[in-house]
Amino acid sequence: MNAYAAYAVQHATDGTVTLAARPTDWTVLKPLLFQSIGQTLEMVLVTLVIGGFLGLVLGVVLYGTRPGNLFENAVVYRILDFIVNIIRPIPFIIFLAAMQPVTIAVVGTSIGTVAAIFPMVVMCTVATSRLVEQNLVPVDHGMIEAARAMGASKLTIIRTVLIPEALAPLILAYAFLFIGVLDMSAMAGYIGGGGLGNFAIAYGYQKFDQTVTWTAVVIMIVLVQVVQGIANAIAKRILKRQQ
Repeated sequence: MNAYAAYAVQHATDGTVTLAARPTDWTVLKPLLFQSIGQTLEMVLVTLVIGGFLGLVLGVVLYGTRPGNLFENAVVYRILDFIVNIIRPIPFIIFLAAMQPVTIAVVGTSIGTVAAIFPMVVMCTVATSRLVEQNLVPVDHGMIEAARAMGASKLTIIRTVLIPEALAPLILAYAFLFIGVLDMSAMAGYIGGGGLGNFAIAYGYQKFDQTVTWTAVVIMIVLVQVVQGIANAIAKRILKRQQ
């Protein structure tokens, strides 16, 4: 692709040639922008629903198998902790490439939105599990012991004591997770996944059109602010009820 594709050649009266930026053609870009927004929302929502749920389960298991907790099991905890610690620090762009053989085996392709969602779900599951574990640790053990003394089963304690007591910080953790998943979706363009990140790179950065680039940036900022604002309001209401 010509590096100056987004520029028009202007000939001055003295014979000199200059390059001037062409105006952004929104008649062409607007449908692509809406398509990119849809792709981003699809990747983020599917990843949060699946990865968020699997991460919640894994996080509860990590917490429960810690020494002195409900399902105390040192071997299981060490194995799961080791796996999480291996996957979590890997930069997502490298993780995308490393997961390619697994993605092909599971999804049938390594290109496209669905192919991007699979590694996003895996990374989201791992990240969520650690966030969930860290937010369950501060829960008062006295309340758990009281529920045990009343004859509550372990699953009942998780459902009626553990999760409700940590609900406010968990909601904030999931809002933080949304930002991380949105960041991951911005890299999906490298494997043809589309989304706002790909839109900003392909039609903004590579064509020297800052208007397009900043349009994508502003939309992502708005998405984050809306989700964070909703999460803050819900968490605040839950904390008031618990007081």
